Amino acid sequence: MFRKLLTIGSLGLLLALPAWALQGTRDTSRYNFTIDLTHVQDDKVQVTLQAPAITQQEIVYNMPKIVPGTYSISDFGKFVTDFTALDKSGKPLEVEQLDTNRWRIKNATQLDKITYWTNDTFDTPKKEDVLFEPGGTNIEANKNFLLNTFGFMGYFDGMKHVPYALTVTKPAGFYGSTPLKAVTTTATTDTYLVPTYMELADSPLMYNKPDTTVLNVGATKVLISIYSPSGKVTSRPVAENIKSTLEAQRQYLGGTLPVDKYAFIIYVPERVGKSGSYGALEHPNSSVYFLPEMPEEMFSSTLRDMAAHEFFHIVTPLGIHSEEIGNFNYIHPKMSKHLWLYEGVTEYFASHVQAYEGLYDLDKYLDKLREYIITSKTQYNDTLPFTEMSANVLDKYADEYGNVYQKGALIGMALDIRLRELSGGKYGLRNLMADLAKTYGKEKSFNDAELFDKIAALTYPEIREFFTRYVEGAAPLPLEETFRKVGILYTPSSTETVNSYGGFVPGYDEEAGKIIVAETADMDAFGHKMGFRTGDQLLELNGTALTPMNVRELIGEKLQQMQPGEKITFTVGRKNKKGKIKEKKLKGKVTPVEHKALFVLKPDPDATPQQKQLRAAWLNQKE
Repeated sequence: MFRKLLTIGSLGLLLALPAWALQGTRDTSRYNFTIDLTHVQDDKVQVTLQAPAITQQEIVYNMPKIVPGTYSISDFGKFVTDFTALDKSGKPLEVEQLDTNRWRIKNATQLDKITYWTNDTFDTPKKEDVLFEPGGTNIEANKNFLLNTFGFMGYFDGMKHVPYALTVTKPAGFYGSTPLKAVTTTATTDTYLVPTYMELADSPLMYNKPDTTVLNVGATKVLISIYSPSGKVTSRPVAENIKSTLEAQRQYLGGTLPVDKYAFIIYVPERVGKSGSYGALEHPNSSVYFLPEMPEEMFSSTLRDMAAHEFFHIVTPLGIHSEEIGNFNYIHPKMSKHLWLYEGVTEYFASHVQAYEGLYDLDKYLDKLREYIITSKTQYNDTLPFTEMSANVLDKYADEYGNVYQKGALIGMALDIRLRELSGGKYGLRNLMADLAKTYGKEKSFNDAELFDKIAALTYPEIREFFTRYVEGAAPLPLEETFRKVGILYTPSSTETVNSYGGFVPGYDEEAGKIIVAETADMDAFGHKMGFRTGDQLLELNGTALTPMNVRELIGEKLQQMQPGEKITFTVGRKNKKGKIKEKKLKGKVTPVEHKALFVLKPDPDATPQQKQLRAAWLNQKE
């Protein structure tokens, strides 16, 4: 819908005004924000707030200290400068900055407008101010603006549930990628209406010249928006590549999705960001990605795995969340005990859906589960109660947070199989999530302390014992017993003979798009005999090109099928004395080595009919 234009006087001047201005006076029942992207100064943009009606003499304006999904301190107030409060006549009101993120305004009943400038986080000069890019902000004049809204707009104490109107003034030709629906739009401005600050903070926007593709996934419109300065990554092939995963997720969730619009907002930098990390931040109706340039197929594969996780957040916390999430405290947050649900179950669904809907075969899915186990058991504290870790993840157990994606997923798996066992295969974790969504839903939060009892009431008394022992308690998950129920053999440690690839630590050269020899300190005898050197680019194995996409197949399958003593040739790219890459063939013979294998998962050839039946129910497979 196009915005109406107001004619001013006999000169016929046309001004595009925010929606509230068309009513003659501003709407004091809501926040009326304007972000101007057309006048960038010193890498900053100006934010203007026409304030809602204030009925008290003093009021505190807040910028978030922390935002949901990041589980770390952000302090967005430190990116704000020139904070000014004005009355209706344009005179400044007294303002006291209480701390990094809060400003107290005196004579607040007279408040008409607040203005300030915000800097971005992507290129902050201070190391201590660096934020994980998907949860940060970017300001590149006439190129790109990544507007994680919590980095630009705040709220008054006690007024998070007041509606917001946001008007973005944009450069010519720019498009706003967002899960929000504009109520008015012109060539120069977009206006959005949002009911609460929580929903505003969960609604990122990215403005630049558009590279977008829209997919129809059932009744849901899915926007894939990419900003790639080099133009090497574009939206259409990425969209085509992830569509099968999104369709599988729709089927997995019963054929319909609980949102009518979803946005993948993807920033593809030409070099690593200041945080040194890549990844994504989820929101109920969108997700923001910061991913490096890489070959198209590899980029799509990487995004597909990440998107599978982020997309499932439409289930939780969108439809199922605690009071700590539903009414999030952006200044003094209280963490929920249930990260096993928000992140763990989401990660479990992200991999399980691909097995359940036929995108993974059994061996590939078991490899994925094994990755969870290895990482969880070797890098994190396996006896730390998960609820305790979750509640203290901001400080005491910050280093344990990554386990939500590892052991958290395994908790989801073990719970799913236990539910299937108790129900004779008829009821699983997906059914439980659907029942919880019906019980609570988007508008109703659960009490953190009551969730386990509620789940037991919805399912089986034995499930309460599961949570007591393995989620609230210190007992490691019963993995061997769990896998045995579905006819899978679990071996914590074993020795096997494999054909060596050299034993060096592999890496990836982003600029060349090649796998490289990253470290040779622990290289085995075969690797030394072949003559691998640190920095070598791996180009071919026996004449077949080695790529990030086929390396697992060539090393993990083709090489392992060769007979000891067979001739083998690795072609590598190696720098000469002038620094130029020259091809060199390294020749040798296939050499078997003893290899210690941890947490091996294999189908049991002697599985009983009952075990096969339960596996079939768990993975939607034929017995």
